[in-house]
Amino acid sequence: MAGLSLKGIYKKYPGGFVAVTDVNLEIRDKEFIILVGPSGCGKSTTLRMIAGLEEISEGELYIGDRLVNDVAPKDRDIAMVFQSYALYPHMTVFDNMAFGLKLRKVPKDEIARKVEEAAKILDLSHLLDRKPKAMSGGQRQRVALGRAIVRSPKVFLLDEPLSNLDAKLRAQMRTEISKLHKKLGTTFIYVTHDQTEAMTMGDRIVVMKDGFIQQVDSPQRLYEAPCNKFVAGFLGSPQMNFIDSFLRKDEYGRYYVEFGSEDSKSARGTKFVILVPESKLSPDLEKYVNREVTLGIRPENVHDEPAYLATAQTGIIDCDVEITEMMGAETYLYLNCLGNSLTARVSPSSTAKPGDSIKVGIDPNRIHLFDKETERTIVN
Repeated sequence: MAGLSLKGIYKKYPGGFVAVTDVNLEIRDKEFIILVGPSGCGKSTTLRMIAGLEEISEGELYIGDRLVNDVAPKDRDIAMVFQSYALYPHMTVFDNMAFGLKLRKVPKDEIARKVEEAAKILDLSHLLDRKPKAMSGGQRQRVALGRAIVRSPKVFLLDEPLSNLDAKLRAQMRTEISKLHKKLGTTFIYVTHDQTEAMTMGDRIVVMKDGFIQQVDSPQRLYEAPCNKFVAGFLGSPQMNFIDSFLRKDEYGRYYVEFGSEDSKSARGTKFVILVPESKLSPDLEKYVNREVTLGIRPENVHDEPAYLATAQTGIIDCDVEITEMMGAETYLYLNCLGNSLTARVSPSSTAKPGDSIKVGIDPNRIHLFDKETERTIVN
């Protein structure tokens, strides 16, 4: 098995377009790592450079201890699973899975053993005589995985393998791929634009934007301590709320975030204040006093329960309810607070309905603050 090392990797196209810039990444042996980001962020290009399907313009790529920049794809000991399955329509499942081994002149009895083993792992044993057109999308995707498994590669590369499946099947296949990774004990590098896939499957996530790596960390750390506003907004569903605010400091030396309208005569024009708790204080805050900052708060940390509101010391704001979405186990409230859009993720027992004016509480222990200009995190 093998880890990978990407050192200063660039991908430059004729005409000057740079798709990937200075990627430095250490992927541990047997790790399940996810490359995630919006379309055009460079994640698939990075995967294709690892596979050898795209030439590396600059930098070094190691698989294990071996420099592979100039090694042909077939000699890199990797297997790639594509979004489109890429199965041969005229071949049976058995022949699709065996094809790569036949090209390598592997003995017939060994091919049969490997295909049957992979089919058992993927619950395909009863489908080995079928052709792809007689199978569902989920079954075809498992065949594509099986074709990779039989080769026993050092590294699996998966490029948005679930994006053609419906929501229920996607959730099921996420679980199956996670189980498969544990069973095989091989390095998996998985590309997706779906942050739910990223959060639920990866040991670590690489968040990319415009060809640059933004942050590499565990799903929990990325969620709780994003390094900038982009990462904070990209991970989490519904996404984090952002409010343009000012950081202030009172005569007692306490920091607070303030936002709202200048019109102090109007009841809805008052400014709202959230005290920054001691646990979030840092020396950096001083230089932001009386400057504009971006306040971030996740929907699950915006509360409408009477018990919370009765005991909250700070962060109570007035909102108008625009839309409610009943999700079964929870309800989403889409709110307007002095022109700011907010989403709250609340209990299904919430009585709020469109047109209501309600109070909600922003949990001060869960706020994030971002630099308005650079979008770097000031407080997590």
